Amino acid sequence: MLSYLALAAVSIIWGTTYLALRIGVKEFPPFLLVAIRQTTAGMLVLAALFFSGTRVQLPAALLGRQTVAGFLMITLGNGLVAWSEVYIPSGVAAVLCSALPVAVILVNLAAYGIRPSATVVVGTVIGLAGMLLMFSEHLDELVNKEYRLGIGCTLLAVLSWAAGSVWLKSREGASNPFLNAGLQMLTGGVLCLPFSLWLDGPHPEEISSTVLYALGYLVLFGSVIAYASYLYALKTLPLAVVSLYAYINPVVAVILGWVVLDEKLNLKIGIAVAIVLLGIFLVNRAAITQRLRSRREQGAVLQK
Repeated sequence: MLSYLALAAVSIIWGTTYLALRIGVKEFPPFLLVAIRQTTAGMLVLAALFFSGTRVQLPAALLGRQTVAGFLMITLGNGLVAWSEVYIPSGVAAVLCSALPVAVILVNLAAYGIRPSATVVVGTVIGLAGMLLMFSEHLDELVNKEYRLGIGCTLLAVLSWAAGSVWLKSREGASNPFLNAGLQMLTGGVLCLPFSLWLDGPHPEEISSTVLYALGYLVLFGSVIAYASYLYALKTLPLAVVSLYAYINPVVAVILGWVVLDEKLNLKIGIAVAIVLLGIFLVNRAAITQRLRSRREQGAVLQK
């Protein structure tokens, strides 16, 4: 029961972070917001490990590996999404980010020559059709250069997160996952600071209460609680079950953006989101099936 509660927390909380980001970046520089959020969350996780009495080893290779992952997944992944939400609705950003499984397939293809199956190709085409249908409701906004830039940066963030995930997976070891998460958030947050100086513009002299609330929510719920819940769910539930969070996140984000920020939502957008999620489901299912088949084949080899 606790495992499913953890999964529910991940599904809902990570869906709400797009709204919190959108609220925060309306008044505060996006890369600086991510820097404060992730460095604070990283220090909280590492402090919790230290005070829990957990024995932690920190070889240079581990620190280097988590720094690269933090740069790809936090600095570019989270940072570019926050920066893009200055220009695009939170619901649009969430739907674009739901294409992560497709991005992972593309990165694997480019880096390792792993060709996608027919199901993956069909799923990708369906997901693309859904996104085109969704953007048909935003044709007037697509004329805006900043809106197009926001979409491009979100897609770049998804590719960067996928690249970090694939790179880390190919080099994973037996280190503590909470140590890894803390290091990724801390280093990725620190590396957001140069981007903030470059892209954010003038930094405000004070932080409004609205930004503080959004930032506090992102740190405590979005980074610490949701990530811990994700790790727990990943440890205790099948991967196919845990992956369901990816289909709930964008729905939560789109509905909250409509209710709280009056972002556009109608029947066509609802159908478009459903089509996108269908395409992502096909891609995700094919990837999970491939992983299970590989494990069975490895097991059969070991038994011989």
